[in-house]
Amino acid sequence: MSARTNQIKIYTKTCFNVFFNDRGWKVFISSAIITLIICSVTSSDMFSEYRATQNGAFALVCACIWIGIFNSIQSICKERDIIKREHRSGMHISSYITAHLIFEMVLCIFESVIVTAIICIANHKSLPDKGVLFPTIIEFAITFFIIIYSSDSLGLMVSSIVKTPNTAMTVMPFVLIIQLVMSGMIFELKGFTEQIAKLTIAKWGLNAICITANINSLSSKIPIEKVVEDYKHSVSNYSKMIIILSGFTVLYAIISIISLKFIDKDKR
Repeated sequence: MSARTNQIKIYTKTCFNVFFNDRGWKVFISSAIITLIICSVTSSDMFSEYRATQNGAFALVCACIWIGIFNSIQSICKERDIIKREHRSGMHISSYITAHLIFEMVLCIFESVIVTAIICIANHKSLPDKGVLFPTIIEFAITFFIIIYSSDSLGLMVSSIVKTPNTAMTVMPFVLIIQLVMSGMIFELKGFTEQIAKLTIAKWGLNAICITANINSLSSKIPIEKVVEDYKHSVSNYSKMIIILSGFTVLYAIISIISLKFIDKDKR
């Protein structure tokens, strides 16, 4: 077994031990509460009327991003002194980040199941029977997972760059507000801002949910000027959203590894 593989196993086990010792299961409760709050304020027309579905999808994207970022925003920066010491003793940064990604993946799977279960139970009367590729429940679970996981990776990246938990929590609101504003849901984006929006998880996550819900086929109480191509109910369109969101996950992981490579230069 290579040194990197062995280190991945060791640090993955450490992540799970810390999770159980610190009663990390509480994140599952917060995920359920956030989703229940969304269900309590979304319209009864969710998945049966265009605007209600679009608004609900936006709320779900925001919730998934919040859940994902909150999972990991402090996970690395609070261990910075330990990472620095172990890196000098032979720890590979790539192994350390990979271990975190494996642990966070398991966490995100459970959270996506919780979110999906609550949403589907609350909207069982209007829920579409089938998504683009799979039954709606499965497709929503995949979509929620990839949004939460890519957001989790974003949190890992921020946690790798900043040096203290306090700084991480200071940066977190700015990261969230950029996602919210640049999603294209609240404001009409043009020119430069439209290009910035393409770099956000919120835009592609919102599209993915609307695609599965087949939102373009829903009636609207308010006249809609044109069909939104990003919401087109097709395999190629949905696959594109998932690939882009997965790309964000990989990109954030690479940046995390690169940023921690310079940890030995910390003055602390």
